[in-house]
Amino acid sequence: MMLMGCGSIISRAVPGQGHGNQYYPGVQWDLRDTPWRFIAIIDLPLSLIVDTLLLPVDARHGPYE
Repeated sequence: MMLMGCGSIISRAVPGQGHGNQYYPGVQWDLRDTPWRFIAIIDLPLSLIVDTLLLPVDARHGPYE
């Protein structure tokens, strides 16, 4: 439960991890080429849900850098 939407949280909270993605930054973070691919497979559906719920916030916030 603590890792639910981990990519979504990291891409929004940790500076430099959003890579300028305004919409669905957690999904973009999960899809990048990384040695943590096995966690991304589990986290991708959860990040998709969290990113969808946070879509209105992303529309007002702008790109995450």
